[in-house]
Amino acid sequence: MDIQKIEQYKSAFDLIAKEIKDDDGNDIEVWYARELQQVLGYARWENFVVAVGRAMESCKTLGINVDDHFRETTKMISLAKGAQREVQDFMLTRYACYLVAQNGDPKKEEIAFAQSYFAVQTRNAELIEERLNEIARLKTRDRLRASEKQLSRNIYQRGVDDRGFGRIRSKGDFALFGGLTTEQMKRRLGIKSGALADYLPTLTIAAKNLATEMTNYNVEQKDLYGETDITAEHMQNNRSVRGMLGQRGIKPEDLPPAEDIKKVERRVAKNEKEMLKDVSKLPKDKTDDE
Repeated sequence: MDIQKIEQYKSAFDLIAKEIKDDDGNDIEVWYARELQQVLGYARWENFVVAVGRAMESCKTLGINVDDHFRETTKMISLAKGAQREVQDFMLTRYACYLVAQNGDPKKEEIAFAQSYFAVQTRNAELIEERLNEIARLKTRDRLRASEKQLSRNIYQRGVDDRGFGRIRSKGDFALFGGLTTEQMKRRLGIKSGALADYLPTLTIAAKNLATEMTNYNVEQKDLYGETDITAEHMQNNRSVRGMLGQRGIKPEDLPPAEDIKKVERRVAKNEKEMLKDVSKLPKDKTDDE
C-alpha cells in the first residue's frame, strides 16, 4: 500500500474519531460502529456486526472486561418521507476497533490498514506504512509455510519422504535463483542460521509461494508420482515464476536480504502487548447504577 493511499485511509479514519471524557476527566478517542462500518468497506450492518461480535468474544478470551471497550448504544437513521428509526450501534475504544479489524474480512484492504492504524498509537503515516509492510511480510511467510506443508503432505502420499521433500524444495530454489543453491543463496545474503525464506523480502517469499502453489495444483491435476516427476514439475514452476519476474527486470537473487522474520514477529507481538498496557477505557456507564 503506497503512502498516498495510507494518507487517504488515515484521513477517513481520523474524520470519524470522537472525543469523550473518561472517568478521570481525560480525553479519549472513540469510534461508532455504524461509521466504522462504512470506512471498513462493509455495505451491510448485518455482516459487520458479526465482526463486532467476534471482537467482543476475543476480548473475553483475553480476560479483558468487554464493557471497558464496547458499549452498545443506538442511533437514529432517516427513512423515507422524513421518518426516523432507532437502530443498534456500538461505541468503541481504539482497542475495540483494533479487535474488530482483527476479526474483519482479511481480503479487504481497509481491514489491513485498520489493523495497523489502531495499533500505532501516534497514527503517524510513516509508522503505519512500516507496520503494514511488516504485517504483509509475516502473512506472506505464513502462506508459504502453509503451501509447503501442503506440498509435503501431497508428495508423501506419492512416494516421497521428508528427505525427498527437502531435495525437491532445494531444486526449486536452484531454478528460482538462476542456478544458485539454497546454501549458496544463504551465503550470498550473509545468513548464518535459520531458513532462507526467513530472510527474503516479501516479493521473493511471494514468488516461492506461487511456485509451490502451482506445484501443489499440478501434482494433483497431473497425478504425478515419485521424486523425479515432482522435482521436474517444481523446477519448471520456479523457472516460470523467475521468467515472469525477469520480464519486469527483477532477478530474485539480486534482491537484498530482509530482517530476520522471527525478529519481526517478536516486535509485532511486543507492540500488541504494549498496546494493551496503554489502552484507554470507556467511562463507566451511568445507567448501570440506576
